Amino acid sequence: MEVEWDHKTVIGSKGKAPKVTKKDSDLNGTDHQRIAKLDRENEVAPPPKIAPSVGKAMQTARMEKQLSQKDVAQKINEKPSVLQDYEAGRAIPNPQILGKLERVLGVKLRGANIGEKLGGPKK
Repeated sequence: MEVEWDHKTVIGSKGKAPKVTKKDSDLNGTDHQRIAKLDRENEVAPPPKIAPSVGKAMQTARMEKQLSQKDVAQKINEKPSVLQDYEAGRAIPNPQILGKLERVLGVKLRGANIGEKLGGPKK
C-alpha cells in the first residue's frame, strides 16, 4: 500500500458553488457594461413629445374661456395631471385626447395652423 504525501485533504471545507445572482447589484461591472452596450445598440428612439406650440395654444384658449386645468380635464374625462403634461410639453401626443381638447377649447391642436379657432360644423 502506497501513500501519496503530495496530496492534501482539507476537512470541513465545501467546494466553491457557482453564485446565482438574485439582484442586478450582484452582477459584476463587466456584465453591466456589456448589457449597457447591448442596450445602446438596440436602443429605439423615444417617442416624440408634444410640440411647445400646442401647449401654448391650449393654455391661451383655456385662459380665454376662463377655465382652470381641472375644469378642462373634467370635461374631457382625463386627470388634471394629463392636461398639465400637455401644456408643459411633456406628454406623448394621443390623437384621442387632442381631439377632445380641440372640441372643448375650440382651437386646432393637430396638423397645420395650430392655435387657429375652429369653425362651426361643416354643412
